[in-house]
Amino acid sequence: MTRNIRPALLVLQDGSVFEGEAIGANSSEISAPVIARGEVVFHTGLSGYQEILTDPSYAGQIITFTTPHIGNYGTSAADNESSKIFARGVIVRELARRRSNWRSDDSLDSFLKHHEISGIAGIDTRRLTRVLRDSGAMPGAFGTASESDLRQAAAKEKGTAGRNLIAQVTTTKSYVHGAGKFKVVAFDFGIKTTILNCLAEFATVHVVPASTSAAEVMALSPDGVFLSNGPGDPEMVHGAPATIRELFGTGVPVFGICLGHQLMALALGGKTFKLPFGHHGANHPVRNLATNTVEITSQNHNFCVDADSLATKAEVTHVNLNDNTNEGMRVLGANAFSVQYHPEAGPGPHDSRYLFGEFVSRMEAK
Repeated sequence: MTRNIRPALLVLQDGSVFEGEAIGANSSEISAPVIARGEVVFHTGLSGYQEILTDPSYAGQIITFTTPHIGNYGTSAADNESSKIFARGVIVRELARRRSNWRSDDSLDSFLKHHEISGIAGIDTRRLTRVLRDSGAMPGAFGTASESDLRQAAAKEKGTAGRNLIAQVTTTKSYVHGAGKFKVVAFDFGIKTTILNCLAEFATVHVVPASTSAAEVMALSPDGVFLSNGPGDPEMVHGAPATIRELFGTGVPVFGICLGHQLMALALGGKTFKLPFGHHGANHPVRNLATNTVEITSQNHNFCVDADSLATKAEVTHVNLNDNTNEGMRVLGANAFSVQYHPEAGPGPHDSRYLFGEFVSRMEAK
């Protein structure tokens, strides 16, 4: 496959400049100059680029793939984690010229064009990753516009801290997914399809908007409540912690993943903080403190729960072995538990899918 090369630049807020070529939307030579801006992060997964791009938790971010060769197996509609790409853009070292997989129905470049998402290839992603690792995730801008325009755009970008991005990703209307034995009400803060499919193995899932009240949830007579993943700063999701706090008092089992874990901590009066460059990958080691076993996990979060702020209200159940940050907890005095990582692992290893079984056990006991 041959394509015209259109020069592009990536500019970080610290002034770093990277040269590359435009891919995806607006990469044609006849397209008007384009600028994509957001918080630049890096992901260390070796595969699963389509699931990562369509994960709503990446709203507001530009994803750098550290794996140098991206797009070699194309894309498949069956692998989408949502109906669109919420990420602001994609950065790669080398975009595959050909796709080769029996499941593939499109190339990554065409996939980006279809979703009107711009990207930049030819970037020295090792250098870029070192900058982000040493300085932390930072705002940036890339595109075919002039360097001065890109510098201005990068300077204006605010990143994800202090921002509520849930309105961009949550459903506006309730809907039902699956037809399992239990009835689970799932808050959509940016829920992934793989999570819905895992829940649907044992439950009829009533997916509700992020702003749904505790009274509205209980009117559905749920066997369990699920708090989904999602983007942005958890402390900006106003109203959700109070709703979760009300649900704790009902005795209905509550299970949270990623942002759901953070919101559960806030409901208990805890605190969250932003990590320097976040955890984005499919190979993060986590210790289960109950069994003392190590699970290899899929992760995608910029914020973290301050475990010390929950000393008397929750028991830490999982710890990240890379930086000793909190990865899971059990709420004391309530039928609730949560993890920071992604046990559904779309993409990633399935070491932690037993947590869905724990959710079932709690609903059966209830």
